[in-house]
Amino acid sequence: MARIVSLGSALQDLYLIDHDDFVATNVYSAAKPAPESLFGELKIGTKVDIDRVSYEVGGGGTNSAVTFARHGHETIMLGNIGHDPAGDAILACLDKEGIDSSYISYAPHKSTGCSVILLDMNSGERTILTHRGASAKFDNLDANDLENINPDWLYITSLRGDMKTLKAFMKKAKELDAKVMFNPGKLELEQKSDLTKLLEYVDVLLVNKTEAAEIVPGTVLTELLSRLSNYVKTVIITDGNMGAIATDSKNTYRFGIYEDLPVKDTTGAGDAFGSGFLAHYAAGKSFKESLIFASANSTAVVSMLGAKRGILSGKENLHEMPFQEVE
Repeated sequence: MARIVSLGSALQDLYLIDHDDFVATNVYSAAKPAPESLFGELKIGTKVDIDRVSYEVGGGGTNSAVTFARHGHETIMLGNIGHDPAGDAILACLDKEGIDSSYISYAPHKSTGCSVILLDMNSGERTILTHRGASAKFDNLDANDLENINPDWLYITSLRGDMKTLKAFMKKAKELDAKVMFNPGKLELEQKSDLTKLLEYVDVLLVNKTEAAEIVPGTVLTELLSRLSNYVKTVIITDGNMGAIATDSKNTYRFGIYEDLPVKDTTGAGDAFGSGFLAHYAAGKSFKESLIFASANSTAVVSMLGAKRGILSGKENLHEMPFQEVE
């Protein structure tokens, strides 16, 4: 097994779960004659009875770390929390999963990040209200910590557009002969020029179709994949219920979703896919096998509440799924 560092956010997720107050409603206006979906209607000054509350641990960094740890990899989490009960809950979760939290930093004068998730029980759709808190910035983290860890892989989710810190960690990883997998977020994508420069350090790039089109021109998956592969050897582009496309420069695959199961909560689906791929790939599995596990892991996560309950261990007997080799 490998030594994997997961670098990213650590949040507490508070779920407010209801079956009628959060139902999506289509509304119209003179300015927007086409229907616009609103997530329920909460009137100011009123009280709304919620069916259920659930406290979970989230954030791209912790979600990915749990996938690696359950797979049997030596996993180290790098991120920020605050000195508060939410931070304690995150540390307890990491300890329970056997994840090394000794490199977690306490952000001064900041509370631990928190997301309030309004979840419609009927559809699985949700609206997320997020206070980034300690996970708003990452410039306090020291890339030199990687020298002590000496990882095989560095897995990075969004660092809120902190390109300087991203470059420092990626460059240090390369100096240590560690491989880098990167799943950029909105704030990284908004800095296209700086982002493309960072791709020289990346071994595996994960983006969705919309994100891919923000980096390179194109509208068709094969076109986007071809252009991104000029920057990164291994590229994976997801496309929601339409599946995904991926290449490792030797093989290119177009594939669908693993199973069409009822969706209970889509939170953490992208983290489950990306970390699921790397968990299998770093364990010596083939490119195709790793893509299948990524899809299965994502499917398992969205079929349960929270970003972590459905995460697989890698020991499951997985069935085949639709795969097409692209020339």
